[in-house]
Order: sequence, then C-alpha cells, then structure tokens
Amino acid sequence: MFRVYRDRVRKRRLSFQRIVQLCSAVLFNGYALGFQRGKIFTGRSKAVCVPILNCYSCPGALGACPIGSLQASLGGVNRRFPFYVLGLLMLFGVVLGRVVCGLLCPFGLVQDLLHRIPIPKLQVPGRLDRPARYLKYIILLVLVVLLPAFATTGAGITVPYFCKYLCPAGTLEGGIPLMLADPVLRGLVGALFSWKVLVLLVILVASMLIHRPFCKYLCPLGAFYSLFNRFSFYQMSLDKSRCVGCKQCERSCPMDVEVTRNINSGECIRCGKCKSVCPTGAITSGFTCGAKRAATDEGRKPI
Repeated sequence: MFRVYRDRVRKRRLSFQRIVQLCSAVLFNGYALGFQRGKIFTGRSKAVCVPILNCYSCPGALGACPIGSLQASLGGVNRRFPFYVLGLLMLFGVVLGRVVCGLLCPFGLVQDLLHRIPIPKLQVPGRLDRPARYLKYIILLVLVVLLPAFATTGAGITVPYFCKYLCPAGTLEGGIPLMLADPVLRGLVGALFSWKVLVLLVILVASMLIHRPFCKYLCPLGAFYSLFNRFSFYQMSLDKSRCVGCKQCERSCPMDVEVTRNINSGECIRCGKCKSVCPTGAITSGFTCGAKRAATDEGRKPI
C-alpha cells in the first residue's frame, strides 16, 4: 500500500516538474507570431535578461539570454563592465542556485525528454566524468569572459564566441526556426551553421544515452549558478537520522550527485527526483534561512 502511494506521489512530482518546465518555455519564448513570420521579437522586454539560456535570435524569445548579454557587454565598442548582467545573474544564483537548470531551462527539458527514449544508456566512467565536469568552467572563463573581453577585431569589437561556435540552445531555438521560415537565410547557409547543427546533433544523441550531458559538461550558465548552490536561499536538506542508506536517491539523480555525502553539491540541479524516491522522507527542499543552511551542511535536521 505504501509503495503504491509512493509511486503515485513520484509520478505527481515528476509531472509537476514537466509542467513547470513547459510553462517556463512558453513564458520566455511566448511570441508565437515570431515563429510564424520568421521574425525576431524586438519589444522592450528584449532588454531584460532572463535566468536561462534563451537565444536572442529565437523568433519567440521575449527576453535576452544572460550569457549572450554578458559577451555583448564585454566585447562591445564601449567596453563597459556588465554590472547589470552580472548583478542579475548573481541575484538568480543567490536566490535559486541551479533550480534554474532543473525546472526553468527549456534545453534541460529537451535533454530530459530525449533521455526517456527506451534505448540502452551509457555510464561515463568516474575517471573521465570527474575531470570532464570542469570543462563547463573553462568554457565560462574562456569563451564567455576572456575571449570577448580581449580578442578584439579590427573594428574594435569581438564576436560572442560561445553563442557563435558552441551554443546548441541557440541553434535549436534560433538558427533552425529562422532557417525554416526564411528561404533567403537558407540560401546563405555555410560551414559555420553546419558546424553548429553538428554540435547540436551530437548533444541531442548524447542526451539519449547520458542524462543531461550539456548540463554536466558544457553549459557555462550552469557553471556560474553552481558557484552559488551551497549558499543559495533554495536548498536541499538530508536528515541523516532518517536516512537508511538505500542509495535510491543517488541512483535516481540525473546529475550523478552523491546525495548522502554532499546533497548541495554544485552539480545538483534541484530537480527533486532524489526527494521523490526517498522511502523515508529524509530529503526535503525549500527556501531556508542561514541557520537552516548551516544545519543542512552539517547533515543535521534543520531547527
């Protein structure tokens, strides 16, 4: 009886995660006429950074991508320090941490759905997985910050290296829809766009075999938010007095977090799957004060 109830709760929570992800995708990319006309939305809201990867060139995008905005500020003609963009990113990080990745990011939803395809899955060996996790921090530092800030062109500006050469979300949300809607753009397709499509296809195929490979290894926005995970207001909590050591939480984690050792790891995307499978209810989550966060870090039940 308890197992049936637990399975129902699990399905309800997973369904809630999907609903939030879909609502987020619609909220941040809700300009339907853009997809119909193949035109980019240029309203006032486009000057506001959203908390997720959200390509400026997506026909439906109602806000600006923080990574794209950060590169544009660092590499623009005026070379202004991006106080606004960094301030917003830090605010999102302090309040939510990587909840943004687990519940709000549309490209995270795409990876989740692809991983549900019933084909054999791959387990990346630890000796490869652990060092590969640092790649997203290198991408954040090099492609998003250093190259836009210092690798100038003859005109005194720099290209948005991450957006131009790597970002699969931009290709999926912006490049492909615009190409499908505009025959003139289709005639201009060259090697760069072909490269971006190849990168996207590799990540999509990898998502069928490995849970959230882009989030684990490549996403610079996830790397930035991970720096705030341990200190964000939204926290996961493990009551070790109720934990029976079954490890179901760790087996269910899409990011392969060692939940019983470090539940608020920088890799945790706060998707709630560990909480939904815990047989004793030892895992909780929510917005906490400083005292509760300190108790969580020590593995005790929050006071």
